[in-house]
Amino acid sequence: MTADSPLPARPATLEDVAAVAGVSRATVSRVINGATTVDPALRRMVEEAVDATGYVPNRAARSLVTRRTDSVALVVSERERRPVSEPFIGRMFSDPYFGRVVSGLLEVLRPAGIQLVLMLADDQSSRDQLLSYLRHGHVDGVVLISSHADDPLPGLLHDTRLPAVLAGEPRRPTPLTYVEADQRAGAQLAAEHLVSLGRRRIGTVSGPQDMPAGQARLTGFLDALSAHGIRDVTAVEGDFTHTGGAAAMKRLLEDRADLDAVFIASDLMALGALPVLLRAGKEIPDDIALVGFDDSSAATACDPPLTTVRQPVEEMSAEMARLLLKQIGSPGEPVPSAIFHPTLVRRRSA
Repeated sequence: MTADSPLPARPATLEDVAAVAGVSRATVSRVINGATTVDPALRRMVEEAVDATGYVPNRAARSLVTRRTDSVALVVSERERRPVSEPFIGRMFSDPYFGRVVSGLLEVLRPAGIQLVLMLADDQSSRDQLLSYLRHGHVDGVVLISSHADDPLPGLLHDTRLPAVLAGEPRRPTPLTYVEADQRAGAQLAAEHLVSLGRRRIGTVSGPQDMPAGQARLTGFLDALSAHGIRDVTAVEGDFTHTGGAAAMKRLLEDRADLDAVFIASDLMALGALPVLLRAGKEIPDDIALVGFDDSSAATACDPPLTTVRQPVEEMSAEMARLLLKQIGSPGEPVPSAIFHPTLVRRRSA
């Protein structure tokens, strides 16, 4: 290096960030280490100062101090040997729901510097591996998506004492925090809408009846129709997949050819069912009004676009991330669960 060569810029320090933000070094440290008790205005000042100085935390040193990994696991738990039309991993990556969950989680986790680790549990061996991984402290917490009512994983997860949030209310009693959409109320919105259109010969393609969401949507739909005196409702069980929706719609038409309305318990199944209806010579919505559930990208991929019940998956997932970070930041403090309310999105199918 010559005498005229500029010295390399030194890395920014906590003191540099504190000077730019106009706060103490201790406040900067608390923000950097994820403390949840910092005033939001001070937190924003520190975050802006971090951006301005280009400060990069020493993750190894931080982990020694905080005993945290700055990562959380998204665990997707599935029943073994479910008789469905698509393999587990294929369904997970083809279903818009999972992408929406990841998007909502990252909206909160990424600004906090938290990495997301995807883990799958679909048999006893994978559950054992998962629990071993969690007990060895590789992540700070878990978001769990469990697809079936008798899943043992929520209870096993509670036994690890790791911070955890469930996507959906568990059917077995557990003190774990959860975030849920009111599935019954959403299905009731679908029923009320079809009745308001004057439809009376109504059928439904339900979700799997070993899944809490499938059970709640079917029960809510049938109860709402019964309140209007409509009890002759033909139901065929689907599997929440595109190809499963097509197969279930074919069976439904075979059982009840005079239908004038159908509630399909997921948009992805509706996307599969729609060509079956069109090939049968049914005009949508003139002959059959069609309502789905989720308000996912599959709803707008339908032709005509699908009237559907919207559950705010991205907002719910962001809330799961916030609740998990609260648990991580304040161990032992109770964190209440959250229930979101669905809405009806009217498009051209009903």
